[in-house]
Amino acid sequence: MKKYTHTIQLLGVFFLGSTFGFSQTTNEGILHVSSNTLFSSVDAFDNKANGDFTNNGESYFYSHFNNDGEVDFDAAGTGERVTRFDRYATNPSEVQKITGSKTSKFFEVIYDNDSGLVPTYELHNKMSITKVADFNNGIVDNDNFGGLLIFENDAEAVRMNDDSHVDGKVQKKGDDAFVNPVGDVKKGEGYYRMAAISAPSSVDHDFTTKYFYDNPLSTTAEGQSPTANMGGNIEMIDQAEFWTVTKDKGTADVILTLSYNSSTTPSSLTSSTEKLSIARWNNTAKIWEDLGGIVNTANQTVTTPVTLDAYGIFTLANTGADELVVYNGVSNNGDGVNDYFEIKNINALKNNNVKIFNRWGIKVYETNNYDSNGNVFRGNSNGRATVSSNEHLPTGTYYYVVSYDNDSNERVTKSGYLYITTE
Repeated sequence: MKKYTHTIQLLGVFFLGSTFGFSQTTNEGILHVSSNTLFSSVDAFDNKANGDFTNNGESYFYSHFNNDGEVDFDAAGTGERVTRFDRYATNPSEVQKITGSKTSKFFEVIYDNDSGLVPTYELHNKMSITKVADFNNGIVDNDNFGGLLIFENDAEAVRMNDDSHVDGKVQKKGDDAFVNPVGDVKKGEGYYRMAAISAPSSVDHDFTTKYFYDNPLSTTAEGQSPTANMGGNIEMIDQAEFWTVTKDKGTADVILTLSYNSSTTPSSLTSSTEKLSIARWNNTAKIWEDLGGIVNTANQTVTTPVTLDAYGIFTLANTGADELVVYNGVSNNGDGVNDYFEIKNINALKNNNVKIFNRWGIKVYETNNYDSNGNVFRGNSNGRATVSSNEHLPTGTYYYVVSYDNDSNERVTKSGYLYITTE
C-alpha cells in the first residue's frame, strides 16, 4: 500500500484490505488517495467544511456521500482517479443520497448500483465531471432535490439507457459536441431521451438541458394550453414529451438533436418520419414554431438543419404536406443531370428563401425568389465558408432550408439533406 496523508476520524474505511472502524467516515482534515490505491467507505461518508478529500486512485462509496469541504483530484495526475457510487451495502432498500453545500469535483464517475431502485441516487448538490460519467446502472435524480450534474469541457456521458440516466438538469461547459444523458421517471419507470448539441465555437459556453415526460407549461399566461397553438405548417406536436435547453453563457449557438421512441412518442408522429420536425415554443408570440428537421431513422433522432437562434422549450412536431418536391442531389459536371438544386413549384410560392449550410452549420448559400430568371444553386458558394465565393463547394452532405409564406401569410419552413458531388 502506498503512503497517504490524513487527519480524519476513520470509521468504516478500507485501504487495500486494511479496516478502520465500523460506522461512518468523517473527514475533518486531509485525505489523499494515491494513484494505484483503493479506498472504500461502506457506510455514509461525510466530508466536513474543513475536510479535503483528493482522489487520485479508485474510491468506492457504498452509502450516502456528503461534501461541505473540498472534493477534488489532481488534474495533472496520471492515476485512475475513478469514483464509484456502488450498491448500498447495509440497506439496499434505500437510495444513495449525494448531498452537501459544496461542489464535488470528480475526474471519472461510475454509477453502478444494482439495487433496482427507481431512482437510485438523490443528487442534492452540484457534481462536476471532468472526464466521463459512466451510467452503468442507476438513475440520478436531481430534479426533485435541487442538484445539478455538470460536465466540464471534453467530458462525456456513456452507457445511458432507460434504467441509467439523469432525471433532471444537466449542464455542459466548453466547445465540444455533447450527448446529454437526460431522461425522466414516471410511475416507477425510467425513460432515457437524449438531447444532443453541436460544438460551440469557443470554450466559454454553458448550456443546460432537461427532459420532461410531461408538459412543462400546462398553461400559457393567457390560460391556454401551449400544445394548442401551432404556427406555420405544423399539424401536430408531441404533447407527451418536451426538452428545455438554455444558453447560460457565451454568444455562439448550437444545432439541436432530439430523440424519439415508440414507448413515449405518439405513433401518430413516428408513423410519418419524413414529416418529423423540431418545434420551439415562442413564449412571446405564444405559438409553436417549426424549426425544420433532419431525420435519422436508424438512430431515431431529429436534428435542426441550422443553429438555433433562440432557446427554451422544444418538442417534436409533424409538418403538413406542401407543394414542394425537392431533388436533393447536385452534380454540376456538365452531363445535364442534376446540374442544379431543383425544387419543383417553388417559384409559385410567396417570398421564398433558400439557404444551404455545410455540416458545421455554416451558411454557404442564400437567395430569395429561387428559380426565377436562372436564380438557382449549382453547388457554388456565395456565403462565408472555407472556399472562396463562387468557387465550387467540396463533395459532401449539406443541409437546405426552404421557407415561404403560405396562403395564411404564415411562414413555412422545410429542411433536409442535400448531397453535392463534383464527379
